[in-house]
Amino acid sequence: MYIGIDCGTQGTKAIVVDSQQKKVIGVGYAPHEIIENSEGRREQQPQWWTAALVDAFREAIKVAKIEPHLIKGIGVSGQQHGLVMLDENDQPLYNAKLWCDTETTVENTEFVNALGGKEKAFAELGIMVQTGYTASKILWFRKHYPAQYQRIAKIMLPHDYLNYWLTGNFCMEYGDASGTGYFDVVKRQWHLAAFRLLAPELDPQRVLPPLVSSEQKIGIVRPEIAKLLGLSEQVIVSTGGGDNMMGAIGTGNIQQGIATMSLGTSGTLYAYTDTPLAGLPMEIANFCSSTGGWLPLVCVMNMTSANKNLMDLLQIDVKKFNEFIQQSPIGAEGITILPFFNGERVPPLPQAKASILGLDAANFTQANLCRAMMEAASFTLRYGLDLFRQAGLSTSQIRLIGGGAKSAVWRQMIADIMNTEVVCLKEEEAAALGGAIQAMWANGEGELESLCEAFVHIDQQSVVQPNSQHVAAYEHVYQRYLSLLQQHY
Repeated sequence: MYIGIDCGTQGTKAIVVDSQQKKVIGVGYAPHEIIENSEGRREQQPQWWTAALVDAFREAIKVAKIEPHLIKGIGVSGQQHGLVMLDENDQPLYNAKLWCDTETTVENTEFVNALGGKEKAFAELGIMVQTGYTASKILWFRKHYPAQYQRIAKIMLPHDYLNYWLTGNFCMEYGDASGTGYFDVVKRQWHLAAFRLLAPELDPQRVLPPLVSSEQKIGIVRPEIAKLLGLSEQVIVSTGGGDNMMGAIGTGNIQQGIATMSLGTSGTLYAYTDTPLAGLPMEIANFCSSTGGWLPLVCVMNMTSANKNLMDLLQIDVKKFNEFIQQSPIGAEGITILPFFNGERVPPLPQAKASILGLDAANFTQANLCRAMMEAASFTLRYGLDLFRQAGLSTSQIRLIGGGAKSAVWRQMIADIMNTEVVCLKEEEAAALGGAIQAMWANGEGELESLCEAFVHIDQQSVVQPNSQHVAAYEHVYQRYLSLLQQHY
């Protein structure tokens, strides 16, 4: 038995995987709170994650109806970019600022300028540093909390914090490290000159974790954690990784030609490459994968979160939301939404606000608003797919994950807007499954390719082909969206 953990923005999921039956036999979940304000603050307390891990783990074990001492390994997936800072006693010095925090926009601009501007920063790091990345959060903390900043002993990401809690080992894996903003994604090493611009008073050899490759075990569970969870004292923990890197493993996206699209709180689109791609547009983050390659990725900030904002306003549930969409024609009778409730990363508009355009007395209906919102969320990812295609990344199939993938209406909309076959997978918790598969790989249960073949299965009932008439209709609406985007930003 192996455990996959996924510490996301809204909660932590735990799954139990039976390596002999080759299937998931138990799932648990525990929600997280979030600290936020209208200035873009999005924070959580790291101890919320460990508490949620314990609750989700216990629920998963209960559902699986097994004894926890049967567990052989754990792999942890975590939300990328979050900043966790510990003092010399391993206590958090501040809340963890999350990937979706846009309070550090000014500091990100300062950092990019200190690197010599966008072009030079991109050339130096192999990636364009964005406001959501870890780097600007360090600069922000140095500026606003100088006394606490001086006490920083360890800097890590959310999944590293959970690994550290589990094992006591302080380290970071290449994939998640490549989303910090002070890591060279081509050479796979810390960019010490970039880090010194952020934190000249801190010793990077002391505060930054040693880097490890993704097929390794980082250690075994600490005795007190084993006792807390009822585990044996020989449970291994793999390196884990960022949620996108683990999602790639959990969707079998470990070879070229497949793209994974996540319709979660945010939306992501990523594809595997064996070598770092040259000449990528700055909007594509050329992250390292957690499988020894690279994972070019586009992230947009407003996906199911945009739909949820409208559902909350209209006081409707997901079922009613999907019904409304089917009552409205493609294009929502002229309504276009620019859905930047949380700012936006692609295109880079961190301080943008949302807009509803094209309203008149005839088209101002709940159904049209619902369709316009889902189309808008989809168009933000189409924008990303166009960047992929321009960079020469071809996609024959999109593997859809995240909460939005459960909607048949949305699956068809994605297939039509992207003009590509769309499939879902039998196991919904792709990032947690990726963590479990990685733990099996690290523990010598087989090669990664064979493990993905054994555990990742396409749900044949979910396969959707693009409808040629819809493709043409959506293309017209998408061009309208692009035109309004250009006018307003």
